Amino acid sequence: MSGVSFDLSDRELFCIEDQDVFDRVYSLIRSFYSLPPSCKCNLVESLRSNLSVLLPNVDSISRSVQGQEDEVPIIDRITSHRNALKIYTFFLLTIIMTEESHISSVDTTKVAPRGRKKQIIQSWNWEPQRGRMLNLIANSLEINLSLLFGSADLDENYLSFIVKNSFSLFENAAILKDAEAKDALCRIIGASATKYRYIVQSCASVMHLIHKYDFAVVHVADAVARAESKYSDGTLAVTIIRDIGRTDPKAYVKDTVGADNVGRFLVELADRLPKLMSTNVGVLVPHFGGESYKIRNALVGVLGKLVAKAFNDAEGDVSSKSLRLRTKQAMLEILLERCRDVSAYTRSRVLQVWAELCEEHSVSIGLWNEVASISAGRLEDKSAIVRKSALNLLITMLQHNPFGPQLRIASFEATLEQYKRKLNELEPNPPTEDSSKEPTSDGDSCSGDSEIDDSQLEVTNKSHQDSLPDSCQPENGEGISENDVSVPDIGNLEQTKALIASLEAGLSFSKCMSASMPILVQLMASSSASDVENAILLLMRCKQFQIDGAEACLRKILPLAFSQDKSIYEAVESAFISIYIRKNPVETAKQLLHLAIDSNIGDQAALEFIVNALVSKGEISSSTTSALWDFFCFNINGTTAEQSRGALSILCMAAKSSSRILGSHIQDIIDIGFGRWAKVEPLLARTACTAIQRLSDEDRKKLLLSSGSRLFGILESLITGNWLPENIYYATADKAISAIYMIHPTPETLASTIIKKSLSTVFDVLGQDQSQNDTDDNVIDILTTVQVAKLSRFLFLVSHIAMNQLVYIESCIQKIRRQKTKKDKAAAESQNTEEDLGATQENNSINAELGLAASDDALLDSLAERAEREIVSGGSGEKNLIGDCATFLSKLCRNFSLLQKHPELQASAMLALCSESNLQLLFTVVENAPSEVVRSNCTLSLGDLAVRFPNLLEPWTENMYARLRDGSVSVRKNAVLVLSHLILNDMMKVKGHINEMAICIEDDVERISSLAKLFFHELSKKGSNPIYNLLPDILGQLSSRNLKRESFCNVMQFLIGSIKKDKQMEALVEKLCNRFSGVTDTKQWEYISYSLSLLTFTEKGIKKLIESFKSYEHALAEDLVTENFRSIINKGKKFAKPELKACIEEFEEKLNKFHMEKKEQEETARNAQVHIEKTKNLDSLVVPSKVKDEPVEEYDEGEGEEGKSESKRSNLKRGNRTESLRISRRNLRSGGV
Repeated sequence: MSGVSFDLSDRELFCIEDQDVFDRVYSLIRSFYSLPPSCKCNLVESLRSNLSVLLPNVDSISRSVQGQEDEVPIIDRITSHRNALKIYTFFLLTIIMTEESHISSVDTTKVAPRGRKKQIIQSWNWEPQRGRMLNLIANSLEINLSLLFGSADLDENYLSFIVKNSFSLFENAAILKDAEAKDALCRIIGASATKYRYIVQSCASVMHLIHKYDFAVVHVADAVARAESKYSDGTLAVTIIRDIGRTDPKAYVKDTVGADNVGRFLVELADRLPKLMSTNVGVLVPHFGGESYKIRNALVGVLGKLVAKAFNDAEGDVSSKSLRLRTKQAMLEILLERCRDVSAYTRSRVLQVWAELCEEHSVSIGLWNEVASISAGRLEDKSAIVRKSALNLLITMLQHNPFGPQLRIASFEATLEQYKRKLNELEPNPPTEDSSKEPTSDGDSCSGDSEIDDSQLEVTNKSHQDSLPDSCQPENGEGISENDVSVPDIGNLEQTKALIASLEAGLSFSKCMSASMPILVQLMASSSASDVENAILLLMRCKQFQIDGAEACLRKILPLAFSQDKSIYEAVESAFISIYIRKNPVETAKQLLHLAIDSNIGDQAALEFIVNALVSKGEISSSTTSALWDFFCFNINGTTAEQSRGALSILCMAAKSSSRILGSHIQDIIDIGFGRWAKVEPLLARTACTAIQRLSDEDRKKLLLSSGSRLFGILESLITGNWLPENIYYATADKAISAIYMIHPTPETLASTIIKKSLSTVFDVLGQDQSQNDTDDNVIDILTTVQVAKLSRFLFLVSHIAMNQLVYIESCIQKIRRQKTKKDKAAAESQNTEEDLGATQENNSINAELGLAASDDALLDSLAERAEREIVSGGSGEKNLIGDCATFLSKLCRNFSLLQKHPELQASAMLALCSESNLQLLFTVVENAPSEVVRSNCTLSLGDLAVRFPNLLEPWTENMYARLRDGSVSVRKNAVLVLSHLILNDMMKVKGHINEMAICIEDDVERISSLAKLFFHELSKKGSNPIYNLLPDILGQLSSRNLKRESFCNVMQFLIGSIKKDKQMEALVEKLCNRFSGVTDTKQWEYISYSLSLLTFTEKGIKKLIESFKSYEHALAEDLVTENFRSIINKGKKFAKPELKACIEEFEEKLNKFHMEKKEQEETARNAQVHIEKTKNLDSLVVPSKVKDEPVEEYDEGEGEEGKSESKRSNLKRGNRTESLRISRRNLRSGGV
């Protein structure tokens, strides 16, 4: 090595031509990987330095050629330089390939160490050496080598060697990560293909790289783009594009990886060379008709890059500009058309491209509304990825819209009207019908590729900002355009027309966004989390830009807080914070209390859930809580009673996570909540009762000591008084009773007083009624109305006090048991010594044998049972007011004629009637009552009874399910809710009537349908998915019902979609095939086969289907059944391996054969039956003529021979007719006519 190094360093550059030096260097390079690092470094440095010195000598040769007259020495020098260049290049490239090959082999055979071991540090760094060597080779190709090789084209073998090894290095991902090496390789490829016209081979190598190595796609695009920019020659790029365009589109269907890589390459190339791609994109357009969606996706991306970058050059004459405009317009039309592509991936990609164009401000106003309309339509696409892209596109369009910071329809209409008046003033003549349409279709303003000038858009935005407040504070701008007495003067007539056109486009965009609000509400109920999250984001953006209807839709996101999907809840919480939580605590409090006022019961539950979470996280600060108290206490000017109630509602919600919030204002709650403001806002009293229940234990004790008697007096007067309106009384009384049982030390005493007082008011009035003159009809009518209302309230109080008393008894028993357990535990812990412990265990065992240990629990159970019996029964020896009322209530509910006259009384009575002894009465009423309110109440009562007495309700299960067929929407909805609660909480077994719930999936009312779907969705999460076991029975029940085919298909599709396990799918194949046996109805055959086609088949499932052929072969005569089996076969062919595919094809032949045979047999049997029917009909015509004999003519014996001969002729004629009839009958039976 030292001798070689000396020769290369000290001798001249051309010593490498010596055979001895060449051989020694060659031998070292052949064993390069085994050389010591120092030798490697010396050899590489010597070769590299010699080549770097050799390259500048080429210019000196060209200069010396011009001044040298003798050509022989020059030719020798050229030959020496050429040989040295080839040898040095060969050696350096060989070293690179040898070293990289060795590194790759070491990496593939290397075993990862188990523990931490110190890595071996190489004594020389190969990567910098590799980059320098490749750069030197690239430099050698970029200099003028025409003198060395005699022409502009290099020696083909020499160039082929360099190109081949360069492309080989491109296949190594590690080399491409080295920026210096990658840059050198790109230069080598660019120079070889472009400068030296090595096009065909380079193009083939590029296509090979693109198809096989996905990591090389971007780097190859860089190399092609650099070649074009450096040499101003796009031959390589054009050749590759045309090669891709000439490829058969079917080839990309099979080679999906290659199609993906080719698509990425085209997009990258369009990004780097937009103008060159725009002139050659025509050869790629036919691939839009191919089956590979990946290629179509890539072409869509290419068109997007071209629209954004290829037509920005303003230079050129009018014709070239017109050509560019037409080309761009054609590309935009293709992008619009591809929004309806058959592939969801392509539709999604097109929408993403449109979003990118909106960000680049490459969409003209003329196309803006068309894109928005298409995007809004794609919100209802069947594919979730398309809906996601459509939502993101609309968000982007709002962010980058050219119409202004607020998009209220009223604002646009007002501004547009003012500019139209301005236009009328500027026009010399009044516009005709044709000219009035001109601004909207003006090609200079809103069609094609042209756009409104920036100055006009600024005027448009300014006019909107002047007419309405900023979009971030929509609550400050109630007026629309009262201050817009005049509009800015923008110039001449044409500019005014253009501005009007832009305003009309903005108005159309605003209306399009507003019209999509109902669809966004539907998307918030989607099962796809991406739909919900992006719909929420779009609604937030719509609210920011003041789109009409956005704020109302945003209120509907509150129930999504209960979603089990964490991402959906986080999206709801984030939206809630951004919309309602402000920096100013007073503003935040005002937003929250208004939200509480306007929310319904379901929204309030969701709002409470969110408020609790935000209080726990500190998002709702103590200053916001103080502001809420200021609103409640009327410390802020202009506060209304309704706002006070809303503030207290939010405080009650916050108290659930921080109970101390209410403790500091207990007196304010009593004074304001039950004071004079409660007369102004009756719901304030109900909210105050809720606040009393949310007090902490410590605050309750303080309240009992300070104002207990006063509070209970207020609650008693609230319940027994008459000042609350009828529609508010029942909810308020319910809260008041719950508050009494929550904080009163002996609530039964106060409850008894309340019932007696309410009862006395009812029957005192009744006594007055009896003392009145019976002839005064008017007075009787008035008193009867008052009596019914009070009796209804009394029954309501009795039922709710009974329910609360029952809950109170259970809580007392649980409290006693907890105290007993705690006492026993303390006693056991006090026994420290082993002797005492042994004695205690001995006593416990003796007590257990004697049954003394369970005596306390048995006593508690008997007391609880007695107390419950006394609540609802009046049969005990002692006087029990609630029990006596139960007897009266039962008798009242049996008086159907009386209750039908007073529906409000019937509603209260039936809701109160919740006893196991009145089941038959309840079911009779729930089926026959004309009032839907009564039927709804009875349904709820039955649900309560089923929770308490499940065994008693079990025989009535069918009647419970029958409520799902009720004609009333409210009854069906309550029935779905009650049954869902009972089944999902294991209080009712899923019986054979579950098909009634399945039918509710297709209910005409969307709310009921959603609840039924939610029930089955939750049911599928229990255990091993009960739907799997229920599905065959549901299928059988639905098949026998008079159900529309479309409804059946939708129900089965939803139910089967909830089964995810492959094993269950495979078992269902066998179960459903077995249901064909014993079924003769063709409708059921079709339904079973359709359900089979919905299953997700695996290899085992297909085999089970083939094995069960005997069970369903008799049903193959039906066309629909056979079509369903063929769809299963088509599914199986997509994933089947060769062996299984052969079985499937054999099964398909067998299926088709049996289908044709069954069809022929069926046709033959049908023809025979028709023939038999015809024969019977003819027999009915022939038999009467046969059996009906003509009367025999009598003749006298004395008539002579003439009479006898006449008689013989007559008999002969009758015989001939009879015989002819017999022959005709035989012919008919044998098939002749």
